Amino acid sequence: MTSVSIIGLGAIGASYAAQIVEAAPQTQVRVIAAGERAQRLRADGVTVNQRRFDFEVVEPGQSSEPADLVIVAVKHHDLAEAIEQLRGHIGERTIICSLLNGITSEEELVLAYPQAYVPLAVCIGIDAVRDGDRVQFTKLGRIEFGDAVPGRRSAELCRLDALLTEFAIPHVISSDAPRMLWRKLLLNVGINQVSALLEAPYGLFQSGGPARDLMVAAQQEVIAVAQACGVNLVPADIDQMIGIIGSLGPQSYTSMAQDALAHRRTEVNQFAGAVVERGQRHGIETPVNRVLLQAFLAKHQLWGVA
Repeated sequence: MTSVSIIGLGAIGASYAAQIVEAAPQTQVRVIAAGERAQRLRADGVTVNQRRFDFEVVEPGQSSEPADLVIVAVKHHDLAEAIEQLRGHIGERTIICSLLNGITSEEELVLAYPQAYVPLAVCIGIDAVRDGDRVQFTKLGRIEFGDAVPGRRSAELCRLDALLTEFAIPHVISSDAPRMLWRKLLLNVGINQVSALLEAPYGLFQSGGPARDLMVAAQQEVIAVAQACGVNLVPADIDQMIGIIGSLGPQSYTSMAQDALAHRRTEVNQFAGAVVERGQRHGIETPVNRVLLQAFLAKHQLWGVA
């Protein structure tokens, strides 16, 4: 029996967990959760697109066999705790698929679990929204993944391709995964940050105006920094990101906008923070992202989540 362990049952994690159960019901799906969250999931399950799912809940430290696939879908500020909670789920044949935003989670997972295979991976185009234990999405998007060495196609990469095909999860194998990772950062630095700042849905960015202009200004800085880091992002990548945004539900919100509306800690350090830090390292000015970073750190202070 194929086994999948998932940590982070938010909008994205719950959507993919539900998809796996629906497409491959013979698969053992285990959700890693602790304390009150684990109790609530056992009692109430989670509802995805009006269907209730009662996943097997495994608490950290509970005896468990290594999984074939581990999906990590927590926020980056919860990654260190998640890494500890994954112990017992990782073996020599385990594939760890990180769907975290940013460009550093895979490095942290490789350091913690060198025996596993950790491809570079991003989730593109999903418009899932979580409200309590209810998740709704109109587009599942796709997972793009590849080896850290561009052009390499390992046996483990092919095995992940086969698993995602079995689960009917849309996916693409990238021949240049580092560039792919930076393209996702390009998307997040623009739409996630500005939509969260304005507490606005995708619809505000699907036509021209000040909101889209601010988004593009933040993204132009990502391109400059990426090129300084040896990653071949170009202005045409921004046009492609605008096309992706135009395909999403206009009333749906990015994950960072959802966090801002709920006064939760955001991932600004993984977005603007990463751009500003690498810009400083390479002598690239990043004034838009510097302002966005300070704005959200101030919001964190205001919300009491600093």
